[in-house]
Amino acid sequence: MSTAIPTATTAAQQRRTTLLAAMALLAMTACWGSTFFLIKDLIDRVPTLDFLAVRFAIAAAAMLVVAPTAIARLSPAVRRHAVVLGMLYGVAQILQTSGLAQTPASVSGFITGMYVVFTPLFAAAILHTRIGALTWAAVGLATVGLGVLTLGGFSLGYGEAITLVAAVLYALHIVGLGAWSTPLDAVGMSILQIIVIAAVCFVATVPDGIVLPHTGRDWLSVLYMAIFAGALAMLGQTWAQAHLAPTRTAIIMSMEPVFAATFAVALGGEGITARLLVGGTMVLTAMVAVELVPRRHVEAEVTHIAV
Repeated sequence: MSTAIPTATTAAQQRRTTLLAAMALLAMTACWGSTFFLIKDLIDRVPTLDFLAVRFAIAAAAMLVVAPTAIARLSPAVRRHAVVLGMLYGVAQILQTSGLAQTPASVSGFITGMYVVFTPLFAAAILHTRIGALTWAAVGLATVGLGVLTLGGFSLGYGEAITLVAAVLYALHIVGLGAWSTPLDAVGMSILQIIVIAAVCFVATVPDGIVLPHTGRDWLSVLYMAIFAGALAMLGQTWAQAHLAPTRTAIIMSMEPVFAATFAVALGGEGITARLLVGGTMVLTAMVAVELVPRRHVEAEVTHIAV
């Protein structure tokens, strides 16, 4: 009888923590979705690599001011993990933003959302998650939906193609972050990842120099994307994935293309087309189906890798 109360209390605390983690991910996803049409507008005036370098440099500086000793408290192994994750994310950001310059914001959002389909595939290889027939069927459905969204004839556009590669890298980042992050290391890992992302972007833009935003409106957009969609979003994702398994994370993050399309239509001036509705519905259906059912039977716990 004496052990039942602590056990019930612990279970209730875990449920509250899981709910908080889910809410943090949903807020982060909405924030990321809101940036698609902002970025597409901004990169008409500021080169892609320059924008990314400035954005993540501001995010890194803000996080270091708030928690200047967080990185020092990380173990060497955790630092290596954060560097790898930051490099994956940095390259993905460059590819995604470059693709967005040649792709409508709503379509870019849906293609980027394909990381939700790739996530269980990489989780199976890295975390040994079992893949069932439903997952394979959902992958096929998502592929067809992507074709409806992006294919012109039998060719895949350059912007769509590099955005798809970015989605693959995002999936690797989700799985790696789920395997390596812990609540105690969340702040330090987030800061180091942001620093590495900024460094990747600066290295890529060095040959042509840095072009800064010219107007107050552009600076406001950059600051919003640096602080809210950069620093806070990375912190929220890193902390949340210490409590949520990759498939559960992917279910919540599948809302990103929905938010992206909503913001693009409502505020970005894009129209609603039949291809967007049909293809987007197919991709979203695949995203939810591939995650929702398998996780109840396969992935009830967060799998961490201490390597």
